[in-house]
Amino acid sequence: MGAAAAEVVAPKPPSSAGKRRSTTLRFLFELEKPDGLLPGTAKLPPPSPEPEADSLIDKIASCHRVFTFSAGAGEREDERDAKRERLVEVLGEVRSAGGKQRALDHRVMVALLKMVSANLFRAMPPSAYPPLPPDGVDEDAPAMVLAPSWPHLQVVYDILLSAVTAADAKALRNHVDRAFLSGLLALFGSEDPRERDRLKTVYHQLYSKLTGERAFMRRSMAAALLRLVYEAPAAERHCGVSELLEICGSIINGFAVPLKEEHRAFLARVLLPLHRTRWAHTYHRQLAYCVLQFVHKEPGLAGVVVTGILRHWPVTNCQKEVLLIEELEEILEVIDPKQFQKLAVPVCSRIARCVSSCSSQVAERALYVWNNERFLELATSSPGVMERILPAFVASVEGNLERHWSKCVQQVTASVKALLEQVAPDLYARCAADLAARRSEAEVAAAVRDARWRKLEMAAAAAK
Repeated sequence: MGAAAAEVVAPKPPSSAGKRRSTTLRFLFELEKPDGLLPGTAKLPPPSPEPEADSLIDKIASCHRVFTFSAGAGEREDERDAKRERLVEVLGEVRSAGGKQRALDHRVMVALLKMVSANLFRAMPPSAYPPLPPDGVDEDAPAMVLAPSWPHLQVVYDILLSAVTAADAKALRNHVDRAFLSGLLALFGSEDPRERDRLKTVYHQLYSKLTGERAFMRRSMAAALLRLVYEAPAAERHCGVSELLEICGSIINGFAVPLKEEHRAFLARVLLPLHRTRWAHTYHRQLAYCVLQFVHKEPGLAGVVVTGILRHWPVTNCQKEVLLIEELEEILEVIDPKQFQKLAVPVCSRIARCVSSCSSQVAERALYVWNNERFLELATSSPGVMERILPAFVASVEGNLERHWSKCVQQVTASVKALLEQVAPDLYARCAADLAARRSEAEVAAAVRDARWRKLEMAAAAAK
């Protein structure tokens, strides 16, 4: 019996698993449903595709046909209207999904982008704008060129924007590739301002969501701008530059300080050369904003910016000169006195030459620089600046008062002269005296030169 009791109480050898079996609720629950189902329930089939998604995909597929809206294309108006109705229905469903914070089905996104590509990505027609004449003004050029297919394009752009807005960043990365982004960028060459405005919104929205493609998108925009500067014919109108620069301005505004070398290179190699084109007046407001953002973030870049603007200063384009004077004035308002001391001579020399311009608009705008309180403060408070910049202004002011053809320019010049005599009376009188002495010397030298020519002419006549 003792042996039997020992046999009962002897411990069991350890199992081959080496550890104790789990007795948790989850383990007991799985014992009852080893196949993942409760006892007595049948295994469900895999879920079938949503009928709503299939209906939407069919509707999207029916919008692939592209209408040109031209008279000789043999297109029926009822078919065009039917397509627009289907596009509006697709737009309503996409917006409904975004309003409910519900992600679009993968198959729907694929169908949407295929339809968008089929409708948007196209060869641009020949330009409706004639080449720019030598004088830079074309009276017969149309104010704007409108795409005849805009009734369809408008809804397609709205669909794309709604899809991009509703989708999260991960879904966009799975569907939007670089080829699609490059195709969108090429559409900025459209001459229809309505299309460029919608495109700007879509492209900027994609930039904000596709963080992994931001560097590629910046490089692509820089390459497009450089092609317009260096490869496009000088007389060809530049479409899409202002919209691209608006996107760039928003991007630059978000740059962290200190700036990366890549961003400084974009300023020096892309933005500053854009001042050289004949069409700079069409996008100068956006360009000046981008440049000023760089100076705000790093004031030390003011020297690079001013040097680049002066390097691309026009010779005969008066409209462009006025714009560049305004841009220089904006830059001078944000720099400190120490920087102004370095830039005062080249900037004020250029402005002084503009004061004596034959164009009344350029001369007046250059004279009004002295009405800028910040410029006047920098010029008068910085030590030694007035002595270096005033002689050039005195020469231009006195020359305008003597011989400028515009009475209005002469009146503004007289006001500026009174201001300068009030700010620095002794210096102005000394500069005026030096100017009179130089003119007297020049007149004497001219008289001597004329006398020599008369002697040579008399000697030549006597030798005959």
